[in-house]
Amino acid sequence: MGNYIVLFTVSGIVIFGLVKKINIFDAFMEGAREGLRTAAGIIPALTALTLCVSTLRASGAVEALGQFAAPLIGMAHIPPETLPLMLIRPISGSGALAVLQGIFSSCGPDSTAGNVASVMMGSTETTFYTITIYFGSVGIKKTGYVIPAALTADLTGMIIAALTVNLIM
Repeated sequence: MGNYIVLFTVSGIVIFGLVKKINIFDAFMEGAREGLRTAAGIIPALTALTLCVSTLRASGAVEALGQFAAPLIGMAHIPPETLPLMLIRPISGSGALAVLQGIFSSCGPDSTAGNVASVMMGSTETTFYTITIYFGSVGIKKTGYVIPAALTADLTGMIIAALTVNLIM
């Protein structure tokens, strides 16, 4: 069904362009040029973000922060196995998936930690990646209160995920 939806959507766009007497090929080429310009503007920010994530993970800073925060998350009834996920999720989606897989491997997907981690993944965002992409694509350099607000939303989602799973299980 999905293939037909794509086919009908593309066909509808082409028919609409023909009816409106728009040069479809030129419009397509201009859109492709604009997409390349946007990608070229985002690449430096993505490179910097990737370098920062790699440096933090390789230096052991994520683990050190995790050991520091362990007593706090225990008071909130958050499984300690999910702490690495809480630290890496706002930074890296692929890193968070790797941590989630590790939680599944060590604790099991149906364990409290596995369930909390699953709900956390669905309740939070890769904040820094998203801000890098969206703000970088339009050239915004000053983020103002966006990062603190987004990280507060991530933290809230993680805490509510743990509380909800503990309430249900």
